[in-house]
Amino acid sequence: MKLSDIGKISADVFNELIFPHLGAECENILVGPQHGIDVGIVKIGNKAVAMTADPVFIVPEYGFERAAWFAIHILVSDVVTSGLPPKYLSIDLNLPMSMTEDELKTVWTTIDKECKLMGISIICGHTARYENCNYPMVGGATVLAAGDIDKYVSPQFINVGDKIIITKGPAIEACGIFATMFPELLKDKFGSEFADKSQSIFYKMSVVKDALTVVKIGVRDKGISAMHDATECGILGAVYEISQSAGLGVRLYKDKIVIEDCVPDICNLFGIDPYKSISEGTLIIACREAKAENVVEILNSVEIKSSICGEFTRIKYGKIIIEDGKEKILEHPKVDPFWAAFYNAMKNV
Repeated sequence: MKLSDIGKISADVFNELIFPHLGAECENILVGPQHGIDVGIVKIGNKAVAMTADPVFIVPEYGFERAAWFAIHILVSDVVTSGLPPKYLSIDLNLPMSMTEDELKTVWTTIDKECKLMGISIICGHTARYENCNYPMVGGATVLAAGDIDKYVSPQFINVGDKIIITKGPAIEACGIFATMFPELLKDKFGSEFADKSQSIFYKMSVVKDALTVVKIGVRDKGISAMHDATECGILGAVYEISQSAGLGVRLYKDKIVIEDCVPDICNLFGIDPYKSISEGTLIIACREAKAENVVEILNSVEIKSSICGEFTRIKYGKIIIEDGKEKILEHPKVDPFWAAFYNAMKNV
């Protein structure tokens, strides 16, 4: 067992250390901790309640308004993969001493605004400034979603033959961050028009709209069976994880995955593989075959790019990725290339 150098812990550490020690058993747990699942879901009365826990991630260099938008959308993006509407936020802010009252006001009013737009009530928390608290990790939060017991989705509902639909494509978060942090570099390399256009990627770093849109089609046998947010290790990691959690094989057609403008050039510039790179904002959707085209259509109606680019198969057929007509085994990247590239770029600014 070995901790990863940076980013999320490895599957080995999770399986050997975390998973065997999960506190008291409870018969009301519908979905517990697993790779490929972004939420826990419990039964309370006759309702399903989904919940997540994540850092509050504030990056001052984004500008505090954009940083707060990103922070709240990271928090909510996980819980909406349950298929249930987000309802409640509990938030702890352990702020650095350097944060000013005006900066906190900007952060908090932006969080308040976005919560109102998403129908989320802030119900409890803790707010203080302390020594030895530093950006970007300035606290933690839990988001809750709730709905009827037959309305949540999870990899357990994926069937052989379900289609894979991917929104926006690879490296959305990686490129959104690079574009925001290094606009002058992009301008020097690709020109002003490219640099300006790349700024739009930042506000694609959320799957809230994606997930809440597609469940209108229906869930489980009526349409969407599962969803997964492609964060660390990107699309390849996310597809591997959701198929692993479902106990199924997968065929992923790489050439059919949509890709946003500017992404290939930005990834080439910073030397990262877009398909293995952090991609908050990219939603992996498992869907009954009969509803797949409807899902693409409804996403298109709200101006979200998507494509049908694979299917789930029997586990005996394994995990396969097809590129340029050639098949190879789909493996989990394990280490996201974004972090090393980002910190290397920061050193050279």
